[in-house]
Amino acid sequence: MSFSSDEVNFLVYRYLQESGFVHSAYTFGIESHISQSNINGALVPPAALLNIIQRGLQYTEAEISIAEDGSEKTFEALSLIDAVMPDVVETRKQSAVKTLVKTEPTSANGEENSNSISNHTDAMEVDGNLEIPITKATVLRGHESEVFICAWNPTNDFLASGSGDSTARIWNMNDNSTSANQLVLRHCIQKGGTEVPSNKDVTSLDWNCEGSLLATGSYDGYARIWSTDGRLVNTLGQHKGPIFALKWNKRGNYILSAGVDKTTIIWDASSGNFTQQFAFHSAPALDVDWQSNTSFASCSTDQCIHVCKLGVDKPIKTFQGHTNEVNAIKWDPQGQLLASCSDDMTLKIWSMRQDGCVHDLQAHSKEIYTIKWSPTGPGTNNPNASLILASASFDSTVRLWDVDQGKCIHTLTRHQEPVYSVAFSPDGKFLASGSFDKCVHIWNVTTGSLVHSYRGTGGIFEVCWNHRGDKVGASASDGSVFVLDLRK
Repeated sequence: MSFSSDEVNFLVYRYLQESGFVHSAYTFGIESHISQSNINGALVPPAALLNIIQRGLQYTEAEISIAEDGSEKTFEALSLIDAVMPDVVETRKQSAVKTLVKTEPTSANGEENSNSISNHTDAMEVDGNLEIPITKATVLRGHESEVFICAWNPTNDFLASGSGDSTARIWNMNDNSTSANQLVLRHCIQKGGTEVPSNKDVTSLDWNCEGSLLATGSYDGYARIWSTDGRLVNTLGQHKGPIFALKWNKRGNYILSAGVDKTTIIWDASSGNFTQQFAFHSAPALDVDWQSNTSFASCSTDQCIHVCKLGVDKPIKTFQGHTNEVNAIKWDPQGQLLASCSDDMTLKIWSMRQDGCVHDLQAHSKEIYTIKWSPTGPGTNNPNASLILASASFDSTVRLWDVDQGKCIHTLTRHQEPVYSVAFSPDGKFLASGSFDKCVHIWNVTTGSLVHSYRGTGGIFEVCWNHRGDKVGASASDGSVFVLDLRK
């Protein structure tokens, strides 16, 4: 069996994406010319590289463990490096000792002991009464590659999704719609005087507060503004590389974007012109979030967080303290506290009133991918409920934090793979989480108990709630998008 360099490169590229190393995947993809290969990414299952490596390792171990007479030999398990070293493999073959195959223990009456082996997957299965029935799930097909992001329109049940197939799509999920019609927003670039598909991932999207316009960001370096009927309104071109994040301000007159070119840009939404470009990071900018209609925070792989203001030439505040790249930042509903999460496995809370962090929250055992504040507390529609922060980690857990006290109040442990996304319901009573174990779980925020669960067909990159809080949308690595109807 032989493999082309394109095939190997694509599997490595996908592995980097699935592991959360978005900017590394981009760089590798450019260097290895992934976009020029004819591989259909939608047909390649998640974790393909790991699966084929594991199978190769199992084959090598099988060669060592089976003697010429068919009996099995015991030996110390191979490491991945040992398995590719011929001398080590040969030594293991010669030194392995023949042993009889162990049989499973039996009970006193001779029947097999069904509890002798525990299956982790089966043990973690959700109670039947918590599973969302298939009749309450609508699977939306159309994307031809991974769907990295999805977001509900803030005023109606339009669900937007963005994919590695260089398209965004708007799905009409309103109850009066006879079917889940999709509008395909093709991301094209000018080449030789004609428009051709960009062949780049759509990495980010955000609706304006009125729900009349959708902004998208792409690996092709362009941000775009679309109407709800799928018409391209404006193309925003100033970044010199992929856009990793973009956000509308609450007023809806500016769009903020962050890119691999180390800059953040404020755009005039009506004209499509850039208003101000901020070049204070020394490495790719990964996330941005508005504090007010004219001030914002940005974070980067340079481990720094800058707070900037429109019309001001330098950051008005810089937060330093993380020891690895900062993956996401979010202002609380009042714009007073800034939360950040990092590959250094910490979650930090910052205030404009001091230089050091207010809280340094250390509980996760692997990288923290994203964070979300609850829509509760002073200044929200749910003022009598406590403000809570949720964090999602590659350690397969979600944690809920009481920020006033700086302590973890719940650890949500039912996922079995990295958790990529969390989202609070509009009333703040429930939290949805999506993991690469293909599951979407919905939790009671007060008790930390699991209330609903649904298993999709691909690893979950994003989860989101509609404006009424009765539907959850999710996007997956196999190209699917699905909507869960939580109404009784």
